[in-house]
Amino acid sequence: MAAKKATLPATRALVSSQTGRVHAALGDEQGAERHLAAADELVAGGLGDDVPQWVAYFDAAEHAGARAVSARDLHGIGRTRCASDHFTDALALRRPGFDRVRVMDRIGLAAALFTENEPEQGAAAAHQALDEATRANSTLVASRLNTLLDAARPYRTAAVDEVRTRAADLAAARPTTVAA
Repeated sequence: MAAKKATLPATRALVSSQTGRVHAALGDEQGAERHLAAADELVAGGLGDDVPQWVAYFDAAEHAGARAVSARDLHGIGRTRCASDHFTDALALRRPGFDRVRVMDRIGLAAALFTENEPEQGAAAAHQALDEATRANSTLVASRLNTLLDAARPYRTAAVDEVRTRAADLAAARPTTVAA
């Protein structure tokens, strides 16, 4: 039965999507696109009803988030769509109950806009993300806040300085992973 569940569209889509993210993180654009495109097809075809519980969180929104992070990691090289477009898709598709992931998507959108040389839009998106992040006590959110800080670093405006201050304060107040 486990082998059958591993061949379900939802399982294959999840594995393809996450494998694409890994290839993007390694800078392998072709490998990333190959796996992400396979996940695109599976998601578009429907993930089915007999989805194992451990993969039930994976849906079109989660895949859009993987696409967004991959585009961000590849810095838009060869991309027809920017990371911010994919983060916007993920936010539009996100189901209720995924509040922490929604916060991470919002932070990702803001960071992507900074990276895409849109500092005013990035600052506006960051303020919205930071408003929501105050309710999310998570090491993953703290990690995303650090990504936002890195993306905002090149810009020196009052709006971006305010984002940096708020993000740094929030990141400092969040739990961090402790090495044993």
